[in-house]
Amino acid sequence: MTMKMSTGFTLIETMVAVTIITLAVAGPLFAANRAFVAARIARDQLTASHLAQEGIEYVRAMRDNEYLAAYRAGGPNISSTAWDNFIAGIESVCLSPSRCTLDPVLRAMGYGAGFAVAPYSGNAPLYLANGLYTQQNLAGGVRTVFTRTIEVSRVSASDERIVSMTSWNYHGTAYSVTTTAHLSPWQ
Repeated sequence: MTMKMSTGFTLIETMVAVTIITLAVAGPLFAANRAFVAARIARDQLTASHLAQEGIEYVRAMRDNEYLAAYRAGGPNISSTAWDNFIAGIESVCLSPSRCTLDPVLRAMGYGAGFAVAPYSGNAPLYLANGLYTQQNLAGGVRTVFTRTIEVSRVSASDERIVSMTSWNYHGTAYSVTTTAHLSPWQ
């Protein structure tokens, strides 16, 4: 009986080759997927930090608007009047542990514009319309993953702590960015 040598791959050699090729391809694909996820999270964190800072700036502008209104009305103690009006308005809705939302599109900024804050209902997504983030679902607006809330707490008679938090979910994981500032009356 003579054995004939045949050339070719055995089943085990084929399985080893397929495994090596699979690992060689899967590694870079997994790395690319993780890079995509990391880039998406970084983009969302950057957007959220801008939205949180915008919340602080908006509250600061509300304080400044109260000063302008008190200055225009005149009187002996403009700074105290403006501060008291600001505190009464913002604390009526946003005083800790309550939170509120704000919408710069709802009411224009400027002298006498008043407050555009509303109690946080637990579901207040931001919409992106014409490059602006708003609580309003305007024509052409797109619902985003972000929610922004404001919370104020009194530190002293002349110091108000403002916390602006933007939160969102990505693939079932909750993320948030918090910005804190302290406001005081104009001197």
